[in-house]
Amino acid sequence: MKAEIIAVGTELLLGQVVNTNATFLSEELAGLGIDVYYHSVVGDNPARLEELLASADKRSDLIVLCGGLGPTEDDLTKQVTAAHVGQELVRDEAGYQNLLTFFEKRQRPMTENNLLQTLVFEDGLSLQNSAGLAVGIFYTSEQGTHYLLLPGPPSELKPMFYNEVVPLLQKHFQEDERLISRVLRFYGIGESQIVTDLADLIQQQTNPTIAPYAKPNEVTIRLTVKTVDEAQGLRQLDELEEVIQERVGEFFYGYGEDNSLAKVVVGLLKEKGKTLAAAESLTAGLFQATIGDVSGVSEVFPGGFVTYSEETKAAFLEIDPTLFETVGTVSKECVETMASQARKLAKTDYAVAFSGVAGPDELEGHAAGTTWIALASEKEVVSQLYHFSRDRSYIRHSAVMTGLDLVRRALLK
Repeated sequence: MKAEIIAVGTELLLGQVVNTNATFLSEELAGLGIDVYYHSVVGDNPARLEELLASADKRSDLIVLCGGLGPTEDDLTKQVTAAHVGQELVRDEAGYQNLLTFFEKRQRPMTENNLLQTLVFEDGLSLQNSAGLAVGIFYTSEQGTHYLLLPGPPSELKPMFYNEVVPLLQKHFQEDERLISRVLRFYGIGESQIVTDLADLIQQQTNPTIAPYAKPNEVTIRLTVKTVDEAQGLRQLDELEEVIQERVGEFFYGYGEDNSLAKVVVGLLKEKGKTLAAAESLTAGLFQATIGDVSGVSEVFPGGFVTYSEETKAAFLEIDPTLFETVGTVSKECVETMASQARKLAKTDYAVAFSGVAGPDELEGHAAGTTWIALASEKEVVSQLYHFSRDRSYIRHSAVMTGLDLVRRALLK
């Protein structure tokens, strides 16, 4: 089974939107045993999309198109593909009812062009959209080529893929061999270092395979085995992971494509029956927003403090202002006091604090990226100086990830 992915949208060509859908679809299709051979991006132009479809027909068994299913004039994927395969567009009743319900609940008038989102191929299968309005389509031509049309927004594409597409593809493309994948997540080690430490395993890989991926402030490794025997495949993955853990296990924090350091920390806090607060200066609430994205965090996180100025540090955290006059805000003494006071005032088991220079300008004679992070517990207050790099956003994200890892490691002691 040869597949290719066509992303449709002029905004992708202009760089206004990053094509994350192609990465997601390639990984998921590989997990289903479907090999992706080509990636293409085409603007909202009917002639160029038709030209690309004609080429795809000659080389691929499955053509996945994402984007261009909306209600506006430049959403032409459905219409161009329907004309290409000789299909009439008809209304999907389930999608139509979903559309009516959407506007009725919001008490907003529905414009006529929204009906375009409910049109599907006459002889195709409708894929319902649980997170939006545009109905997806699966169609097989007389020549045996399969077409899969998905919405562009990742928030709609991913649920549709998991809920509608995966069962469909598993039904249509059953194979004796299957792929089993396992994702390992690492923090505190770069991709170049992890590749160096695992160089011989990567160079000699056959089955299972090892695929490292660099992500913002972390690295993931996807282990994939092709097998006809699930139990045997899992044993192969276990054996390979054991070798990897022996070499770089110090930096391993969890499993899964949808996992995160924040989820792991919240899970450990629940498991240990501990609570956490935070006091943030340079991160300006980003740490609390990050763990706030985790479901159930209220059980272990009663709240925290965002104290960007000296005045708010003194007022909110009840810190003597003379401390700032003596050592400054970008200092070991400041961040340790912030952590201690946050823990005391929030009445938690732990508190993490951040103070530093997000940049691009210097502060108190310290270069951008200079960051102090402290962790207070019942036993002690520990702190560490870091020198993060790159832009302001990345520096703040680096600080948050480091703070999460400090909490994680403390909980594992």
